[in-house]
Parts: sequence; C-alpha cells; structure tokens
Amino acid sequence: MNKLPGFGLIERAQALAPLIAREADEIERTRRLTQPVVSALIENGLYRVLLPQSLGGAEVAPEIFMRMLEEVAKADASTAWCLGQCSVCAMTAAYLDPDAAHEIFNVPPGILAWGAIANEVQVVPGGYRATARWDFASGSRQASWLGAHVQIVEADGTRRLKPNGAPEVRTILFAAASATMHDVWDVIGLNGTGTDSYSVNNLFIPEKFAALRDDPAALREQGPLYRLSTNMVFGLGFAAVSVGVARATLDAAIELARGKASVGLKAMRENNAVQGEIGRAEGSLRAARAYLYATAGEVWHDLTRTGNLTEDHRTALRLASTWTIHQAASVVDTAYHMAGATAVFSANKFERRFRDMHAIAQQIQARDTHYEDVGKAILGTGFVSRGSAS
Repeated sequence: MNKLPGFGLIERAQALAPLIAREADEIERTRRLTQPVVSALIENGLYRVLLPQSLGGAEVAPEIFMRMLEEVAKADASTAWCLGQCSVCAMTAAYLDPDAAHEIFNVPPGILAWGAIANEVQVVPGGYRATARWDFASGSRQASWLGAHVQIVEADGTRRLKPNGAPEVRTILFAAASATMHDVWDVIGLNGTGTDSYSVNNLFIPEKFAALRDDPAALREQGPLYRLSTNMVFGLGFAAVSVGVARATLDAAIELARGKASVGLKAMRENNAVQGEIGRAEGSLRAARAYLYATAGEVWHDLTRTGNLTEDHRTALRLASTWTIHQAASVVDTAYHMAGATAVFSANKFERRFRDMHAIAQQIQARDTHYEDVGKAILGTGFVSRGSAS
C-alpha cells in the first residue's frame, strides 16, 4: 500500500480504517498485526507521530496523537494499542545520543517496543551487560528494536543512586534480533497485540543506547512535547483508544436497534428502555471524550505558553485518562447488554470489543489507585481543576 498523499495523520488513520477492519479477524486469529496493516502504518508515518522533528518525525501535539489512535481503535483495538505503545516509545529519542536515535528510528522499520520495568544490568567498560527477561511488550512482534527499564549495578556490586537517593533506572535499547521472544500472550482481550515476553543473555549494551528516559536533565530536545513524560502520554493515548472502542461499540448497538425486532415484542427503536439507555450512554461517552480532550488541550496550552509542567497538570492528566477509560468501559457494557444475544456471536464484533475494552481497563493506566493519588493531591496541595484554569 502506498502512502496517501496530502493527508494529515488523522485523515490517514481514517483512510486506513477499512483496511484495518478487514484485517481484524486475522489479527485476532494470529495474535499479531498483519503485514498489510503494519506496512500501511509505516508507509503513512503513523508510528512517527511523536518522534522528534530533528529525526524526521511529526512531533505533534497530544490531541493529534489521540485523535489518530481514536480513529484506528474504531476499526481494531489491538492495532490502535500497538500503534499507541510504539509511538510513545519513540519519545525516548529525545533523550538519546543523536547517532543512536538515528540508528534506531531511521533504519526501516524504525519501530521500538518495550515491556514492564524489571531487573538490573551490570556496569562494564563502555556500557552495560544484561541477562534478564521482561514481560508485557505490546508491539514487540513488529519492532526492530526492543527496550527495557532497568536498575544499574556498579562494577563493585553497589546500586547506582540518583541525587535524591532513589535507584537510577535507565532504558536500555537493543536490536530485536538480539533477544529471544517468548509466545505467552494467551488472553481474553487485545489478543492481536502480541504482548509477549522477551529475554537476553549476556548482552552488551553500549552506553549510548542507555537512556535516562523522562529525566529532564538528560533531555536533548527543546519541543514542549518532551516536557510531558512518556507515562502521561501513554495515559492519554490509551484513554483515546478506549473512546474509539466505546464509540464503535455504541454505534453498532444504535445500528442494531434501528433494525432489530423480536417476534411479539416492540422493535428495539421503539422500546423506551432502549431509547433511554442509548441517550444516557451517548451523553456519558461525549462527556468523557470532551473532558479528556479539554484537559489535554488546556495542559498543552499552558505548556506551550510557559514551558512549565506543574503537579496540577500531572494530576489533571492522570485523572482525565483514568476516568475516561472507566467511562468508556461502562458505555461498552451498556451497548453489549443492549444487543442481547446478538452480542455473543463473534461475527458481530460486540464480543471482541467487549473483551478488548475490559483488557484495557485491567492495565496500569486504568488502575483505581490513581484516584487515591488524585485525592491526595486535592487534599494536600490545593489541586486546581483544569476546568477552572484560565
């Protein structure tokens, strides 16, 4: 598939949606994004949305990234999830030696993926040596490079500490061919993400491929995008994926209600209970989406105007992302139950979206403890609602 000329990233995502939807069954069956989908995403620059412009990336505002993912998620949640994961991983380029960043992101396919924070590496002359295994690497089956977030153990066996006394964590990066992949992703939802595990044995990592990710002191890029941490952008991206999944599920329920009628019962479109459920779900989804995008937009406005990211900003982004994911899950539940027995057939896609949405709601960006963190901020630091910001 050739690049779509003259289209912005959101429009490209919309144009690719029919292809992604056609491939969704095969993505689900094989637990991998298919080659036609991966090639189309690469050729249209969708993996490079958050890559610095200095490396040929788009370096867009969060809203563009979020809207792109939302459009893809309407067609297939697994594709959107992998695209979101690998796009945010590319933000690491802002902390890397330029030659290292060029080697990772400008040699096709130029895709980086990683898993959960775990394990440690040993300091050796010129870099680090690693023997370890990591889990939850969404997008790793398409990636040309893999990463891992590790603590540093000095040559004398002591743990390297930051000035505040906390262990130093670096993101080590290495060619995917250097790792052994482990096929472990046997799950109920987001099945097509291929979120497998990977390991390395006695692997040498040159110093230039070990980034102090999200450490302002190590930042090499000046754009406002990189004042946001990767964790914040993960939250915004995955919340946007949730909105896309919820939108597609509710639209499918609305379409079903317009035409479905059971013998001896009112047509769904004439059923007062169905009408009320659709109205409430539509309001909930629109409100959640508006809140998410408004918060992201207000924080971005402040960031581009002042260059400063405050604790209030961080708290606002966390609350909006978490709450939106939970609201999207509620909308999907409503649409699924509204569809009745129709929803249990895999051909109708309700059940897949139901499973995908609940897999999203189980991951770290949606955990309930975020509300506790927000509550602490409100009670202890005078957190200001983004809705009241100027």
